[in-house]
Amino acid sequence: MFTHEDLSRLQTQSLRMQSWIRQQTYSPEMEKTLRRFSSWELGELIFRVNQSTLRGRLAVDPTLPQGLVEEDGRQRWYTLEEINEIRRRIRVNRKSLMPVRPIGKRAVRAAIANFKGGAGKSTVALHFAHAAALDGYRVLAVDFDPQATLSHSMGLSDVSEEFTVWGIMARDLARETDRMNNAAAGAESGTALPRRSLPSSIRDMGLADLRVTDFIKRTSWPTIDLVPSCANAAFVEFASAQYRHLNPEWSFFAAVSRFLDALPDDAYDLIIFDCPPAIGYQSMNAVFAADMLYIPSGPGYWEYDSTTSFIGQLAEALEDLSRFSGLVPAGTLSLPKVFHDVRFLLTRFEANNELHRAMKSAFEKVFSDRVCEHPIEMTRAVEQSGRFLSSIYEIDYRDMTRETWRRARTSFDRAYEEFRGNVLSVWDQLEDRS
Repeated sequence: MFTHEDLSRLQTQSLRMQSWIRQQTYSPEMEKTLRRFSSWELGELIFRVNQSTLRGRLAVDPTLPQGLVEEDGRQRWYTLEEINEIRRRIRVNRKSLMPVRPIGKRAVRAAIANFKGGAGKSTVALHFAHAAALDGYRVLAVDFDPQATLSHSMGLSDVSEEFTVWGIMARDLARETDRMNNAAAGAESGTALPRRSLPSSIRDMGLADLRVTDFIKRTSWPTIDLVPSCANAAFVEFASAQYRHLNPEWSFFAAVSRFLDALPDDAYDLIIFDCPPAIGYQSMNAVFAADMLYIPSGPGYWEYDSTTSFIGQLAEALEDLSRFSGLVPAGTLSLPKVFHDVRFLLTRFEANNELHRAMKSAFEKVFSDRVCEHPIEMTRAVEQSGRFLSSIYEIDYRDMTRETWRRARTSFDRAYEEFRGNVLSVWDQLEDRS
C-alpha cells in the first residue's frame, strides 16, 4: 500500500541522487558552465573559413580575442563571447560573419511539439538553440514541459513555479481581467461587459506586477535565455481550467503570445518552444504563439500513429478556439490560427535500418515536402549527450573519438541548417514593423 507520503519519501530519495548526478555533470559550484571552442572548431565548423586565413587575420590585429593557448601551442580555445566579438569585427573575402537577420522584424517563434514522449522534442529544442547560438543568433527558449528536461539541460534546476509558463498565464489572467473590467466601465450603457472578479488567492500572488523580464533567466550560454519550467508547474492544467471558469472570456491560449509581444522586436532573433507530450493549456499557448511548427517523430509505426493522432487532435483544438474570434485583443495573432510553416522531423534515425528507411518513405509519401530532408541520426554520441543533459555542441570532442563526435555533430548541423533555411523563409513572411 502506498500513499502520497510514500511517494513524497521516494521523491526525496531521488532528489539526493539528482544532486549527485549534477555534481558529476556540472561544476563544483553546481552551476553548468560552457566550455571553450577550439580554433579548429572556430574555422571549420563555426565560421567555415580557411583556418590559416583566420589565424592570419587574428595575428594581424592583436586587439582581437586571441583565445587561451594550449601548453604545446598547437591549439587556441575561445569562449562564445570571444567568438562573437571576432564575428562582429572581421570580414572574410569582404563578407560579414554575422548571421542573416532582417531589420524591423521580430524574432521567429518555432514550436517543437508532438504527443509522443521520447520523440526527441527536448533534444531537438536544445540542439537547435545551441546551434543557433554558435551561428551568432540570440535565442530565447521557452520550456512548456513540466518534466523540465530543457530547463535542466540548460542548467536551471532551482526554479519557482511562479516564474514558469504557469506564472505567465496567471499574470495574463489578472491583466486581461483588469482590461475587460476597464472596458466594461468605459462602455456605453447596455453594451458593457460584465465585470469579472478574481479571488485573493490569485490577486495576492503579485504576478500582475511582475515585468516581462522577471520570467526570463540567464543560462550558461551568453546568448541564450530561458523561460524555465519545473515539476511543480504540472498543476497548470488544473489551475487553467479554474481560471477559465473565473473568466470565460479570457483568451487563455494567447497568454504567452501576449507575453512575447511585450518583448522588444530586436531582443532576440529566434524563440524556441519545447512543448509537453500532450495537447493542453500549455501546449495550446505554444502552438498559438508559434510562427512555425516542427513535429519530431521516431521512425517507427507507433510514432507515425501518434504523430497522425497529434495533428488531428491539434486541428480540432485549434478549430475550437475560433469561437474566441473578436475577443483576442489587438497586438496578438489573429484567429483562425495560421502557421507560416509546418515540418516533420525524423529522430533516432538509423540509415542502415530497413524499417527506418521504410517509415521515412511512408512519412514522405503522406507529408511530401513537409518532411525534413535531414533526419537526426541515432549515434553513440547522441545517447551520451542525453545521458549527461548536454548537447553535442557542449561535449568536448576530446572526450571521445573525434569521428564519433563529428558524425553526431554533422547530423545536427544538417538538421539545423535546414531549420535555419525554414526560419529565414518564415522571416520573409512576417510583418515589417519598423
